[in-house]
Amino acid sequence: MPTLEGPHADVLQEAVAEEARAQRALLDGDEATAAALFREAAATYRRSWELAPPRSFGRLVGMLKAAVIGGDAGEAASYARAQVAEADSATAGYVLAIAGLASGDDAGAAVAAEAMREGSPAFVRAADAIAALAARDADRYGAALRAIVEDFEGRDEHLTGVAIADTALMLERLAAARGMAAGLASPLLPSG
Repeated sequence: MPTLEGPHADVLQEAVAEEARAQRALLDGDEATAAALFREAAATYRRSWELAPPRSFGRLVGMLKAAVIGGDAGEAASYARAQVAEADSATAGYVLAIAGLASGDDAGAAVAAEAMREGSPAFVRAADAIAALAARDADRYGAALRAIVEDFEGRDEHLTGVAIADTALMLERLAAARGMAAGLASPLLPSG
């Protein structure tokens, strides 16, 4: 796993390691342990956010992903929304879009997803899926999720060295709550 840098990188590294353990438990089929470990990772991401300089929104994204996958997104979504005033950057938009979907604010999620389009191609793919979920468009969501999975499978290694497509899995958990899961994001091992 690569070494992370920046203020209080040790706490962020701890969160990433906890998330990796949770993903391994999920890959081993131990849903209960995985859920508990994802919740621990979410708490550590939150602590990392609280120690980091303002606008380190990626730490909130990590917190939300772990909380959603761990099945306990409600409080994390409320906390994230209280921390981010507006979607004035792609990453801030990502925070608000996930929090919106997790809390049932589909209109807010769709608006926030538009800010994500100023980010990387991966952010744009996630924005497509979030907008489709918010619009409850299952066909468009399925196509967007397939694009996320194809991008993940096309890389040699997940950016943090863990073995599942966490964005796809998070989106599938949010889609399942809407009866829209595409069935593409059981834990996904990278090809190769």
